[in-house]
Amino acid sequence: MWTDALGNAVTLDSGAALSAVDDFALGFIASEARAANVLAAAQADGSPLLQAYAAAVHLFAESRGAAGSARPFLARAQAGAARATARERRFIAAVAAWIEGDTARAIALHEEQAREHPRDLASLKLGHYHLFNRGDSPGMLRLALAALPAAADVPYLHGMLAFAWEQCHALEAAEASARRAIAMRRKEPWAHHALAHVMLTQGRLTEGHAFLAEVSDTWTGLNSFMVTHNWWHQALFALELDRADEVLGLYDRQVWGVAKDYTQDQVNAVSLLARLELAGIAVGGRWQDLADHLAARTQDQVLPFLDLQYLYGLARAGRTEAEVLMRNIETHARTSDNPVWRQVALPAARGLLAHAQGRPAEAVDALGQALPRLVEIGGSHAQRDLFDQVYLDALAGSGRLGGAQHLLQQRCRAQPQSRRLRRQARGLYGTLGLASAADTLLAP
Repeated sequence: MWTDALGNAVTLDSGAALSAVDDFALGFIASEARAANVLAAAQADGSPLLQAYAAAVHLFAESRGAAGSARPFLARAQAGAARATARERRFIAAVAAWIEGDTARAIALHEEQAREHPRDLASLKLGHYHLFNRGDSPGMLRLALAALPAAADVPYLHGMLAFAWEQCHALEAAEASARRAIAMRRKEPWAHHALAHVMLTQGRLTEGHAFLAEVSDTWTGLNSFMVTHNWWHQALFALELDRADEVLGLYDRQVWGVAKDYTQDQVNAVSLLARLELAGIAVGGRWQDLADHLAARTQDQVLPFLDLQYLYGLARAGRTEAEVLMRNIETHARTSDNPVWRQVALPAARGLLAHAQGRPAEAVDALGQALPRLVEIGGSHAQRDLFDQVYLDALAGSGRLGGAQHLLQQRCRAQPQSRRLRRQARGLYGTLGLASAADTLLAP
């Protein structure tokens, strides 16, 4: 019997597999690319946990074909499960539930693992992934807190805890946990990410921009999602500060082009281009290059949060695949066991498509149905804010200026450092015949 780097007993065919187990477990919680090393190791070693880890890596492709790629590894894991520990068998069962689409079962297993084996932080991180995609922030917090007494020495747990606190709107606790993680290990990109969320939410735009610039030298060896997503956050700070050239440069150099075939890199790109356009900044031919990669996503329907952004990107590029994806979303919404597709994702998709195609009144009506429950499609507050921005733009574009002012004024009050919002608000107040009152309305 061997022991992994976090102190968990592991069943291996040979000691040579231990480094691959550690690469996955530590690489996954540290957002490092070395987690994928388990794929090569799983070809040479039949250790059940190693096979389950490899299956999980394939499932992170978040595509229609991911389950098929993962099944052979899961089958080998299950074949060897009788000689594995209870902890390993539970992880294998959680991956099996994920493959079958039973994320409720997977979450329950990860919660049990956190109670029974709180130093299995790879299991905890995977539980966070599923909970995040369901919009269950309290579940994320509960899971991280369960592990805290036994794993407080691990900086990555504090980073996970920070994000859970932030998504539960406990911003002060989130900042404390993030700073504790960073004090323990400066290279803790998930803690950087959580603290960026806090600073954005609190309107600390200049401070947030400076903070990410200061720690960005540590973003080496990360998986493509983590590095592009942290740069995406830096781009959000720059956009609020009205630094258009910087945002476009970050898009071209840091956000898009690292792994153009990966789902998360694609939605980062869609979200940033959409925000640039909503801020009145021309993006040139960037939609076309992005849409060339989104076109392969029309049949995915894995996570509604992803499909909605694929749809918007394809529509903004004027691609016929947008209509194909819309029809596939409609079909999936009718047949899926998950009511979120029908009750939330479908009206949201109709609204986003209408906005992208220049029908703002339709966009308002459809998005208005979805927004109150949008948390259920997953994504973070910062990511889902795109849909609120689209709704606000649709209100203004359809002539519902009172509603637009109601929302935009609140945003300006919450983000007094945002030059983008102030510029947009002055334009709206000019249209409303209130240009002379704008200074009073926008006073801090």
